[in-house]
Amino acid sequence: MKQKIYILIFFFGLIFIPQIIYAQIDFNKTPDDDLGDVEDRTQELFFEALKQKGIENYDRAVTALLQCIELDNSQSVFYYELGKNYNLLKNFGAAEDALKKAVKDQPDNEWYLDELYEVYAQQNDYDKAIKTVKQLVNYHPDYKEDLANLYYRTKDYKNALEILDQLDNEQGITPSRDMLRNQIYAATGRKKDQIENLEERVEDNPDEESNYLALIYRYSENNDKEKAFETAKKLLEIKPNSQLVHLALYKFYLEENNPEQAIASMKIVLQSPQINSEAKMMVLSDFVKFVGENPEYEEDLVEATSFTLDNSNDKSYVELAQYYLAKGDKKKALEYFNEALKIDPDNYTVLKNVLLLDIDLEHYEEAVSKSQDALLKYPSQPLIYLIHGVALNKLNRAKEAIETLEAGLDYIIDDTKMEADFYKQLSLAYTTLNNTVKAKTFSDKAKQLESTN
Repeated sequence: MKQKIYILIFFFGLIFIPQIIYAQIDFNKTPDDDLGDVEDRTQELFFEALKQKGIENYDRAVTALLQCIELDNSQSVFYYELGKNYNLLKNFGAAEDALKKAVKDQPDNEWYLDELYEVYAQQNDYDKAIKTVKQLVNYHPDYKEDLANLYYRTKDYKNALEILDQLDNEQGITPSRDMLRNQIYAATGRKKDQIENLEERVEDNPDEESNYLALIYRYSENNDKEKAFETAKKLLEIKPNSQLVHLALYKFYLEENNPEQAIASMKIVLQSPQINSEAKMMVLSDFVKFVGENPEYEEDLVEATSFTLDNSNDKSYVELAQYYLAKGDKKKALEYFNEALKIDPDNYTVLKNVLLLDIDLEHYEEAVSKSQDALLKYPSQPLIYLIHGVALNKLNRAKEAIETLEAGLDYIIDDTKMEADFYKQLSLAYTTLNNTVKAKTFSDKAKQLESTN
């Protein structure tokens, strides 16, 4: 609201401020004495101030305006512009003094009051801000919401709620006011009043979906699951095509051990264009967990994921990869981890899983290629050196394996198990090269570390 007003002030100011000056000082009047020279000089200085402000030279603008005032201290617009420039310079004390002089001369000038309000708002001087906004409400009812916010900040919750109720009745409910209302209820612990307010909304506007959803959420928050479930079912009766209600319904169905309806609700959520990806991910996570405990519904999970998987959400692929990994289906898990890595190639955890699965599934060529690229991105991660060395050993590229493994040893910190794994791979590489002495040396080092664990 205020942003729009500031934009209007800026553009109207460019057009009308010169007219204000002309109205107060007739610069076109033919001078018959030294007064004409003063007026010419004042006009020149004022427009110089506007120019300097326009190019953000606020100090120079202030200097020009002070000279204007020295020549003629009767023009409120000089003080107004001076206050604006001081405000931009964060010199709030000087800004307040200048703007109060402008307001004193024109107490009903909305622009002057708004700029003074901005001074108080930037200093968090809520008492003075409230006093100023009360005057501004006479010109713009939208300032009432600012007033409610100020009452909230001063912990005057009663007046804040009264204004919010008034605005809701006059203009309808808005998300911003609801957010403020909820902050007040949270600060005062008045959960009962909050629920009563939502119950009244449902009663007064039985076709408004958002009221039901808010009430379901608050009932659930207060652990009144029965009322929450009843409200969700009531909403579904009134709005059978509602998609958002299924965000609540699927959980209630799961708790009631009604898997068929729970799955149906989850599918609606996952394919809904109205529901954001974060909410879908929560549902998918619950779906994966449910199918993990009830594998007979895996086909439903596969069907549902066809709705939610896309080329922008790596988390859904990770969820499915972890599900198949837990099942022991490494091939399927690798497919989904690879898809996730395409979307977010900088996800080290996913990369690590891909490399380990490539080794487990004996994809050694791919493991060598991917780990080599990974070393360029993560040159101090010993695990990648180890994976690279393992894959090279599997491909009988012992010399390269030794080079990689020896380089990786330098990055191991307080991890004797990993260090032992490096020595085992070095022993294997030297065995391949028929260097039995070094092979035994590294084998012994590995055994010594393992014996200390």
